[in-house]
Amino acid sequence: MSNAVSNPASAEAPYLVVVNDEEQHALWPAAAPLPGGWRAEGFAGTEEECGEHVDRVWPDIRPLSLRRRLAEQADGSAR
Repeated sequence: MSNAVSNPASAEAPYLVVVNDEEQHALWPAAAPLPGGWRAEGFAGTEEECGEHVDRVWPDIRPLSLRRRLAEQADGSAR
């Protein structure tokens, strides 16, 4: 039997959506301790549900610092 066979039970394992200070989102196994610099965003579900949630709430995947810098540059050039 191949190790490439997916485990259907793992697809149903609970996940959390986590976010860091740069507003980057990730999926994290609910049973695992959160890594440093990340906090629970407030949504939990299956891996698929969490992925769909992240797609809805994080349309601009650029880090917060980059979005701010680009906004400042745009404001400066608009003057």
